[in-house]
Amino acid sequence: MRKPTPLPLTELTAISPIDGRYGNRTAELRPFVSEFALIKTRMEVEAKYLIALSDIGVVRKLTGVEKKRLLSFGEDLSLENAEKIKLIEEETRHDVKAMERAFRTMLSGTSLEDVTEMVHFGLTSEDVNNLSYRLMLKRATEGVSISTLDKLTYELVTRGQQYREPMLGRTHGQAAVPTIIGKEFINFASRINKETRKLEKQKLTGKLTGAVGNLNALRAAYPDVNWISFSEKFVRSFGLEPNLITTQINPYEDIIEYLQNHQRINGIILNFDQDMWRYISDDWIIQEVKKGEVGSSTMPQKVNPIDFENSEGNVQIANSLIIGLSIKLPVARLQRDLSDSTSIRNLGSVLAYGLIGYKSTLTGLARVRPNLKEINTRLNEDWSILAEGAQTILRRAGVKDPYSLMADLTRGGHISGQEEWIRLVDGLDIGEDEKKELKKLTPQSYIGYAPELTDRAIAEIKSSRKK
Repeated sequence: MRKPTPLPLTELTAISPIDGRYGNRTAELRPFVSEFALIKTRMEVEAKYLIALSDIGVVRKLTGVEKKRLLSFGEDLSLENAEKIKLIEEETRHDVKAMERAFRTMLSGTSLEDVTEMVHFGLTSEDVNNLSYRLMLKRATEGVSISTLDKLTYELVTRGQQYREPMLGRTHGQAAVPTIIGKEFINFASRINKETRKLEKQKLTGKLTGAVGNLNALRAAYPDVNWISFSEKFVRSFGLEPNLITTQINPYEDIIEYLQNHQRINGIILNFDQDMWRYISDDWIIQEVKKGEVGSSTMPQKVNPIDFENSEGNVQIANSLIIGLSIKLPVARLQRDLSDSTSIRNLGSVLAYGLIGYKSTLTGLARVRPNLKEINTRLNEDWSILAEGAQTILRRAGVKDPYSLMADLTRGGHISGQEEWIRLVDGLDIGEDEKKELKKLTPQSYIGYAPELTDRAIAEIKSSRKK
């Protein structure tokens, strides 16, 4: 077999569907969690570190113009210059050192040339990396993840407000008792919103503690500086919580917690996707037919729930990565090894697969509506679903073992409608008041506080997002 010619990287030739097939759905993450974003963020950390050293007198006083110039190295970094840094990395086989060399080169010929040797002063690569990765996650969360999840929550809330018709609830896949359509959307909206708000509030940590976590080099060079205080202040300047008790590695428990929050969100969305799939399969939910769309290559009639299936697959991949990272990241040999370095580069993939799933669920949600005729038919076809309410009323009235009584009359049976229900009630050895009460029960009215609880959840969701 002839060796194939290498292909240029495009959406068609990309190995990962994140950048290939689904590249248009994940593009908004690229400014936050790509290799390019990592280089830019590392340069931002190095620039702010030099400025911080200047502020405490370790580096000469920098002018406002010089500070802006330093910050521009990361902010204005071009793809062309980032590619040059990657070429340096081929020589150094060390990505942070390559960035450091490029940073020093940028100082050459400027008023900052005299501070060149203070670039990366007293730092280990992990001091830069741990801050950079957490900043990337923080910004991706704020810039993409939360807004997408809030949009999904809003769409679910809209349907909770819109669909107030009764429907049959099912437990273990079997007929249970009635609820209302909108509340089934609100159940998921409430769950997603609670976890999104946790994600929004979650604090990530940062460390600047040197090669084995003790600030050895910095104290040796400037013993009169309170480097512990400096470290805390510097980390806080990025909106991160300082962690002073480290090896070379800032322990990953905060990132794992962050990932597991995403895992819970993904699990909720997976649950919703599967429920929608079932409702579509049962014809309780109808999908809008789109002109030109093909459901099957051989069965022309089909309208498949492909968006919910797509979401299900992608959030499961995201969760598989999360599980793998949650197992790997807490473990490092002695004060440091590099096994985390290759693993943590998949953080962007976690967010990307999740984002593909969220957007697919949104797409699927936009094209569905309840099949009210079918829902109402299923609700009314067996009035034995009123047995719960009946046995509870009878229990209140002092009837002996009303559960067994109603079970004998209804379990595995079929009560076809109101007339049959009334005949069943009339056959009970109970008072007339209880009979009247039982006869008033209908599948449409036996919905408990479903409307009130739906409205309460909607109000809580809206209130939580204002805070």
